[in-house]
Amino acid sequence: MKRVFLLIVTNLAVLLVASIVMSLLGVNTKTMGGLLVFAAIFGFSGSFISLAMSKWMAKKTMGLMVIEHPQDGQQRWLVDTVARQAQMAGIAMPEVAIYDSPEMNAFATGPSKNNSLVAVSTGLLYGMSPDEVEAVLAHEVSHVANGDMVTLTLIQGVVNTFVIFAARVVAQAIDTFVSSNDEEGEGLGMFAYMAVVFVLDMLFGILASMIVAYFSRIREYRADEGGARLAGKEKMIAALERLRYGPETGAMPASMSAFGINGKRSMAELLMSHPPLEKRIESLRNH
Repeated sequence: MKRVFLLIVTNLAVLLVASIVMSLLGVNTKTMGGLLVFAAIFGFSGSFISLAMSKWMAKKTMGLMVIEHPQDGQQRWLVDTVARQAQMAGIAMPEVAIYDSPEMNAFATGPSKNNSLVAVSTGLLYGMSPDEVEAVLAHEVSHVANGDMVTLTLIQGVVNTFVIFAARVVAQAIDTFVSSNDEEGEGLGMFAYMAVVFVLDMLFGILASMIVAYFSRIREYRADEGGARLAGKEKMIAALERLRYGPETGAMPASMSAFGINGKRSMAELLMSHPPLEKRIESLRNH
């Protein structure tokens, strides 16, 4: 229920901000230019609001325990390892957190390189060797250093704009065609038009998801290479090998799993945010 409530609040915030901006700009969605502005406002608003709220959302939805004052040697090691890697990568020290989950996973999030968070699951922390955990942390620190959160937000904003704009342009074309062939010239009608827009949003959304997933997979290869530079190539390969034979990933929200070390498996590779672990290992070995 908490996740549903937070999702509703986020969507309401997006609608409120976008509506205010459109009102201030005097956007007329009946023109192509106005429709494009409308699509861009709604397409980018959701992405940037999600980015701005990413750390807060992660803490609320994942039940993170942020390590402010290490309570034992293991927590101290985690914080010291991330601090050393962040210094090597040239970024500000991220917040470090642990969350209770049997899956072997970790993720990075945050609105910028100097305002980020790195979190690891208890399953990964206790199921991997220190060298493997070090490599996973290096992978996540590399995501932050590469600016992957901002990059993916921009890509998501662009494809959101495309989906919103294209769906309505096509729907208007269908409405015009129906109207021109209708003796009364009434067109689709409001409810039929909205139904067509909804279906087109879904169809174009699938294509957009493939585009975002493609860039996400490229980003994973880069983070693996960055992890190898920070922790060592053999440690990074060993961590990926361990994940390869580990359990399926759990119900991490999509906004977090996109930046996790281990992505959800899918029958359609085109929709996967992470390349198959076999390909990632092969790429590292050949790099």
